[in-house]
Amino acid sequence: MSTATLQHSKKPAPAPANTLPGEGRIGMRANLRHIGALVRRNALQIKQDPESMFDALLMPVIFILLFVYVFGGAISGKGNQQEYVNYVVPGMMAMMGMNIAMAVGTGVNDDFKKGVMDRFRSMPIARSSVLIAKIVVEVGRMLVAAIVLLGMGFLLGLQIHTSVLELLAAVSLSMVFGASLMWIFILLGLVMKTAQAVQGVAMMVLMPLQFGSSIFAPPTTMPGWLQTFTDYNPLSNLADAARNLINGGPVAHAVWMTLGWAAVITLVTAPLAVAKFRKKT
Repeated sequence: MSTATLQHSKKPAPAPANTLPGEGRIGMRANLRHIGALVRRNALQIKQDPESMFDALLMPVIFILLFVYVFGGAISGKGNQQEYVNYVVPGMMAMMGMNIAMAVGTGVNDDFKKGVMDRFRSMPIARSSVLIAKIVVEVGRMLVAAIVLLGMGFLLGLQIHTSVLELLAAVSLSMVFGASLMWIFILLGLVMKTAQAVQGVAMMVLMPLQFGSSIFAPPTTMPGWLQTFTDYNPLSNLADAARNLINGGPVAHAVWMTLGWAAVITLVTAPLAVAKFRKKT
């Protein structure tokens, strides 16, 4: 058999079905450019659908009014509203981050249902850039919710006993922890079949963590077994850190515990979420 015949008989191996053109050669600069483009795309979606900001704008107002005026007297004692505002507002920064993080999971699940991810499948972009862009936009929504919450807090008498820098540190800490939680909800959005299922499972996780923490009431008022749960609840660490940064008090332990939880959650769930996303796309 001639050499020409051998060359014609050798066919190139087909590329893997799930491999995007150039995906393995995407550098850091290109990846950042893709993330920026996807962030802009997600931001434009919010502009076209302003109702998607209702949870970030209205939820802080509703919750702070509810807990200060309905439950504040029972929790802190009649006449101690000012003191309770300074207690609950920093704690609620942790709750806002967790509630908004839940929206990422339902959004990812909904994008698959609408076929949005089919468009990304044909693009030469890194899979992780799609998820990171979603997190960047949701952190922005989280920041809006924190600003609304603090604005309502100031209207109700919130006082900063430390400094503006420590207030910004409290907000930044809640953003970091909220971003880590988003990986959990992204993973749920990729695993669950419907957005309703994601929301249902998320609420089963959210409720015990939020109310079994130091967000709304001091743990000393709780039964012993619940105090133990509260001590190990990462939301308690975040609430205590934000509270002491705003009101004054020791912050090192609570801050490091919060950052440690955020690092562990991200290191465990982010690779799982990206791997699941690659498998689905």
